[in-house]
Amino acid sequence: MNVRSQVSMVFHLDKCIGCHTCSVACKNIWTDRKGAEYMWWNNVETKPGTGYPTKWENQDIYKGGWERDGASVSLKGAGKLRGLKNIFHNPFMPVLEDYYEPWTYKYDDLFNAPAGDDQPTARPISLVTGEPMDVKAGPNWDDDLGGSPDYARNDVNFKDLTPAEQESLFQLEQMVFFYLPRICNHCLNPACVGACPSGAIYKRGEDGVVLINQERCRAWRMCVTACPYKKSYYNWSSGKSEKCILCYPRLESGQAPACMHSCVGRIRYLGVMLYDADKIEAVASCPESELVDRQLDIYLDPFDENVIREAQANGVADSTIRSAQLSPVYKFVKKWGIALPLHPEYRTLPNLFYVPPMLPAMASVDTDGVYDSDTASLWAGIERSRLPMAYLASLFTAGDTDRVKQVLKKLLAVKISRRNTTVGDLPEAEITAALEGGRTNAKEADEIFRLTALATFEERFVIPPAHREESMEMIEATGDVKGNTGFGFKIKPERGL
Repeated sequence: MNVRSQVSMVFHLDKCIGCHTCSVACKNIWTDRKGAEYMWWNNVETKPGTGYPTKWENQDIYKGGWERDGASVSLKGAGKLRGLKNIFHNPFMPVLEDYYEPWTYKYDDLFNAPAGDDQPTARPISLVTGEPMDVKAGPNWDDDLGGSPDYARNDVNFKDLTPAEQESLFQLEQMVFFYLPRICNHCLNPACVGACPSGAIYKRGEDGVVLINQERCRAWRMCVTACPYKKSYYNWSSGKSEKCILCYPRLESGQAPACMHSCVGRIRYLGVMLYDADKIEAVASCPESELVDRQLDIYLDPFDENVIREAQANGVADSTIRSAQLSPVYKFVKKWGIALPLHPEYRTLPNLFYVPPMLPAMASVDTDGVYDSDTASLWAGIERSRLPMAYLASLFTAGDTDRVKQVLKKLLAVKISRRNTTVGDLPEAEITAALEGGRTNAKEADEIFRLTALATFEERFVIPPAHREESMEMIEATGDVKGNTGFGFKIKPERGL
């Protein structure tokens, strides 16, 4: 057993209001500079939708992530051989238009235009070329189903839906959407690390944060291709790749990352998880139907005496172990089983988990304006969800609809149990059936409600003290201290490739 610690995150999608405050906070701190104007290390997408960059989930286009290769895995669009073939022309890498061309406005024209009969305007100016341009896209161009024929209807997660199910999502009476915030997943099996020919990308030993060494980066941009979530970016000004650093300077000083600290809906949770690094290859290469269960099994019980002993022997600090025992992420992911990974089929073993959204019951308003549910109970069963299970399964369980149903049943049981506690107007039989269907009990339902709705800042963000002076050696998956790189070349550390 090779026990290591990983800073992990949970996003509760039922609580996200799509305000983009997280995105703006991240932008103001990290990417408000030349060459990074188009980068949004944190972005919030409307689902259904094609996201940012456009169609990032379609790996037939971008070839991101890993694919099963017998008893192991290999990179889909990068790696030694593929990287050499595409070193001067990479057809699987998104271009600027797939993100959007960043712009500002020529505000001087508003103030310095000569007097006249017409109203002066501020023309959009490209932040890349400095020339006037026509704005054609933005980082959230399809926000709230804007431009649905071009965006929402082209969502690749519709692949398992029938034409009737797809069409029903765009009927006014049944129309539905939810928000999907995304940052770097800081994966256990990061494709960007495996693809980097310069060995510039590494995973920190003490907390699992994936970083890019700017001194060593040589702008091969294989990381952009390899990352299936498209969270590695190329800075056209500095000639280096960049990505979300999980605000590690803030973490080391005991502060939550900027996107999480500023979250208006309080949808975000951060904590430590202990995992067995010896299982990574076996989990990443298992059959697709087993991916979710096998990934969740890789995370260990921080209360287990054997796990604690192995963690201490591997250099994990006692304070980190205590933080793992208090981790809200552990509760959502392991104890309660209601948070799921995003697109586990990419086989990167992401450390960002999502509580799927519960959608409202269908309802009606009579001629007197009185609201009335058209279901037998206050809440319709999950079978009447406006969003097909196949869609959520495509996002979070590699197509396993039964797993999604079980999570939604538990979430519904929490709602019904809480209604019984606060109002007490539901039949006992309905409460019992909900708890049994959700495989939970009133005590656990109350614990889930407490952490979801009433948690303090310290309960949502359990940040272990930094031990930089005692941290383990940085783990570089494709390069080592002797200068070996992903292409099998040698480099001099002081000069690079």
